[in-house]
Amino acid sequence: MIRLLYNLAAWATQPLLRRKLRRRGRAEPGYLHAVDERFGRYGVPRPEADAAQGRPLVWIHAVSLGETRAAAILLRALRQQCPGLRLLLTHGTATGRAEGAALLTPGDAQVWQPWDTRAAVRRFLRHFRPDVGVLMETEVWPNLVLEAAAHGVPLALANARLSERSLRSAQRAEALMRPAYAALAAAWAQTDGDAARLRAIGAPVAGVLGNLKFDARPSEAQLAQGRGWRAAVARPVVMLASSREGEELDFLKQIQALEATKSGATAPQWLIVPRHPQRFDGVVALVRSQGLTISRRSQWGDAPPPAADVWLGDSLGEMAAYYALADVALLGGSFAPLGGQNLIEAAACGCPVLMGPHTFNFSQVADWAEAAGAARRVSDLAAALALARALLADAPALAAMRQAALGFAQAHQGAAERTAAAVLALRPAGG
Repeated sequence: MIRLLYNLAAWATQPLLRRKLRRRGRAEPGYLHAVDERFGRYGVPRPEADAAQGRPLVWIHAVSLGETRAAAILLRALRQQCPGLRLLLTHGTATGRAEGAALLTPGDAQVWQPWDTRAAVRRFLRHFRPDVGVLMETEVWPNLVLEAAAHGVPLALANARLSERSLRSAQRAEALMRPAYAALAAAWAQTDGDAARLRAIGAPVAGVLGNLKFDARPSEAQLAQGRGWRAAVARPVVMLASSREGEELDFLKQIQALEATKSGATAPQWLIVPRHPQRFDGVVALVRSQGLTISRRSQWGDAPPPAADVWLGDSLGEMAAYYALADVALLGGSFAPLGGQNLIEAAACGCPVLMGPHTFNFSQVADWAEAAGAARRVSDLAAALALARALLADAPALAAMRQAALGFAQAHQGAAERTAAAVLALRPAGG
């Protein structure tokens, strides 16, 4: 009965989805591209795959930007272990799809994830007929998983994570979600805690393989660019990284309070990098509303950043450059009850991280980073800024955190190779 009600709700909300896409498309035109794909109608052919000849069609679903970057790490390992594979890449957001386009090679395909109606999912599976499927991190949709199983497509959850909050949410809809998790061919957890929570909702956990993002390779060109910017700036740089709504205003008020103290210490250069690109213009307006000047990365070109109270990182795919530019990063999403953001990329770039109390989306990684000395936890943004100022005045302590960050990132590598082997082992016999 519960699945019937779910299917009726998913079918009935299709007009609302179209309306939402039109609305979002006004700010992000990518949402207006190939809208019919959302409903299982495709104008692109199935990639030419031949599992018997070592060219399986591997379907990877990466809903948004972060998952697509994790998928890129997995895909690199998959192509190394199975050079002839064909890729079917699906997404749910415009930023994810834009990022994913760079992962395609001739013979691959990229489309939107079908809306989770039984009809749309069936059309998707019948059209593409993937040999194996991978959902990145959290994307368990009832019809998507159950129909894949019914069509004989082994579908796994890779780089899997499940917070306590998400587990409670799934348990509130247990009659719907437990069969969906149970129908997965496998779930490969990031941490032991994730594994325990996934088992609690019925997922067939086949191993704790680690976090793919530890295997990311920061762009050397971006690191060099960020270091070049930093060398051209006389003041130390403090970044609010992957900030969320509400955090920027708190940050701006706190830095104004610091400036008002006239402590005599050199004031840092402030850098804000919002988590979501659709908020770039809003953050500009917010900074100006506080009487501060702002300079946008999109206007710098290759030149050093110009003088301004606040710099805005309003570009995509340049986090390595921003982390190389910053002396200290404050972890966005952790100062409001939003669960935090992943700090692995910061560590891989050797950037010390200060995080707030709310890191439940990445609790184990945050704890590991703190234990390794790569990150430190504080109670709120005011405490984070005070600690940042103290670290900037203590060069040996800051250098120790940089080295600890690099060592922490290197110590947890290897998940990509392990996960790729597990994915390929799911292929049907003869594939």
